[in-house]
Amino acid sequence: MLDPISSMTKQLQSMGSSEGIRMPRRRTKIVPPAAKQEPTAKRQVRVRPVPAVSRAIAILRFLGRHETALGVKAIADELKMVPSTCLHILRVLVEEELVRIDPESKRYSPGSGMLGLARNVLEHLSFPNVVQPVLNDLASQWGVTTIGVEVTRLDHMTVLALSHSQTPFRLQVDVGSRFPALVSATGRLVAAFSDRPWPEIEAKFRKLRWSKPPNIVAWRKEVEQARERGYSIDQGNYMPGVVVVASPIFDSRHRLTYVLVSVGLAEQIKSSTCSELAKALTDRAQALTGTLHLGS
Repeated sequence: MLDPISSMTKQLQSMGSSEGIRMPRRRTKIVPPAAKQEPTAKRQVRVRPVPAVSRAIAILRFLGRHETALGVKAIADELKMVPSTCLHILRVLVEEELVRIDPESKRYSPGSGMLGLARNVLEHLSFPNVVQPVLNDLASQWGVTTIGVEVTRLDHMTVLALSHSQTPFRLQVDVGSRFPALVSATGRLVAAFSDRPWPEIEAKFRKLRWSKPPNIVAWRKEVEQARERGYSIDQGNYMPGVVVVASPIFDSRHRLTYVLVSVGLAEQIKSSTCSELAKALTDRAQALTGTLHLGS
C-alpha cells in the first residue's frame, strides 16, 4: 500500500489542476528593519500555495473537532468551499482511509488512517515521553492541572501532554488541542523570546480573545518581565478566577520550543503559592531543557 500522505498529495494536486485552480505567485514581503531595541526579523521562507492540500487539511481539522459525523453541505458551508470541490476532496480522503463515510447517511468522520499517522508522530516525539512524569509529579504535588505544549512561531501552541489534578476543577483540554500562541501566560513567553518584530507581535495580540483583556502597554511590560524572570503568570486575564503559570523550554539554539504550564483556581493559588509554583515549574523546565539537549 502506498504511503497515504504522498498518494493523497498527488491526487489532490492532480485534482486541483483539473478543476482549474491556479496557483498564485507571491513575492516575499520584506519586513522593515526593526528598531534597535527590537529583534531583527529573519527573511521569510517563500511558501507556494497549494489550495487543494490546504482544503484537505482544513476538512480533517474540522472533522476532528466534531464528535458527530457531518454531511458534505455542512462541511462545505463551514469551510466556505464549493460543495462539489469539497466532495471530490472527501472522496480522496476516504480512499486514503483518513476519512470514513457512513454508506447510509452519507456523513463523514475521521478515519482509522488518522490513528496510524498520530501514532507515528507521537513515537518520533521524545518530548511527551520525557515530560509526562514531570507533569504527573507537579500535578500531584501542587494540586493543579499541568500541561506540556509545543509552540509554533506566533501562530499557535499545541498540547502534547497533560496531567489532571484530583481537585474538583478540571480544565477542558486534551492532547492535540490548539490555542493561539500569544494568549495567557504562555503567550507572554512566546512574545518575550520571539525573533519577530514588535509591530507583528502587537498586530496578532490585538486579535486575541480574553476574558479580561490586558491593555497593550501593560501586556508589553509583562512580556519584558517574563523575559527577565524566566516565567510568566496570568491572573484572570485569560479565564476568570483562574491562574496560569508558564515556564519556557529551549532547544540547543536557545529558541523557545516547548512550555510547561500549570493551571489552577485563583482561590487555590495565592500570591505566595504562585511564586513558589513558578519557581518549581522553572526548575523543572530548565532540567528538561538540559535533558532534551542530551537526547538530541
